Amino acid sequence: MAKQETQQKAVLYCRVSSKKQRIEGDGLASQERRCRDYAGYKGYEVVEVFRDDVSGGHALRPAMMDMVKFLKAHRREGYVVVIDDISRFSRDIRGHWDLRDLLREAGGRLESPTIAFGEDSDSILVENLLASVSQHQRQKNAEQTKNRMKARLQNGYWPFRCPIGFKVQRQRGHGKMLVRNEPFATIITDALEGFAGGRFETIGEVKRFLEAQPVWPRDRRGEVPFERVFELFSRPIYARAMCPMRTGVWASPPASTRALSALRPGWPCRTAATASARPRPPSA
Repeated sequence: MAKQETQQKAVLYCRVSSKKQRIEGDGLASQERRCRDYAGYKGYEVVEVFRDDVSGGHALRPAMMDMVKFLKAHRREGYVVVIDDISRFSRDIRGHWDLRDLLREAGGRLESPTIAFGEDSDSILVENLLASVSQHQRQKNAEQTKNRMKARLQNGYWPFRCPIGFKVQRQRGHGKMLVRNEPFATIITDALEGFAGGRFETIGEVKRFLEAQPVWPRDRRGEVPFERVFELFSRPIYARAMCPMRTGVWASPPASTRALSALRPGWPCRTAATASARPRPPSA
C-alpha cells in the first residue's frame, strides 16, 4: 500500500510600514490574499499568518520574530514562508540576508509569487539586485518626505504632530492648518501668561494650576508630571515660532507671524516676551 503524501505546510508573512497604513489601508489584506492564492496554487496548507506594521528598514520586527520562533518550534516539518514581494520581507539589503539566514536556521524556505528564490549564483544575483532596489526606494522615500516637510516648514506650515492646545483643520489653499483646540489652548495661555506676569512664582505652581483643570491629561497617579509642564515652556511653537530638530533648520512663519520669542528650549525664564506667548494658530 502506497504511503500517503503529507501536504506541505506554509505560513504567510505580510507587512506594511506603519500602524496608520494598517488601520486606514488595505495593504495587509491584499498581501494575504495574494499569498493565499499562491499557496493554493502550489497546494500548500496555510497554518498561520504573521502581520507586521513596521518599517522594512528594521530587521527585528515583532511578527517576524514570532514567525522565526514558530518555525524553530516546527523545524522538522520544514515550513514554507510565503511573502507577496521581496520589499515586504525587508527594505535593507543587510537585513534581508540576516533574515534569510534566520529563516534557513529555523528550517523555513522562502517563496513568493513575484520571485523564485534559489541558491545558484544567478538567483542570488537577482535577489541581491531586488533587495538593493528595495533599499534604495525606502531611502529615497525618506529623503523626499524629509525635503517636503522641510519646504513646508520654511513656508510657515507645521508638518509634524500637533502639540496639545492645537488641532488640525483643512483650509482651502493651505491644506492642513493648526487651529486652537479648546479648552486646552486657553489653559496653556493662562499658564504661560500667569508665569510670565508673576501670578505663578514657580513651576510647581504652574503644575498645580494644570492639575486643577479637570480636562488636563494626567498620569496613572492622577498627577501632571513636571516633564509635561517643562514641555509647555520649551516648545517654541507656543511663542508662534518653529524649531524642528528633525530637519536641522530653524524656521519661522512668514510675515503674519512673529519670530522666536524668549520661549527657547531649556529651562523657562520669566521675561516680558513670554507674556504674549499664546497658542495662537500658526500654519500647520
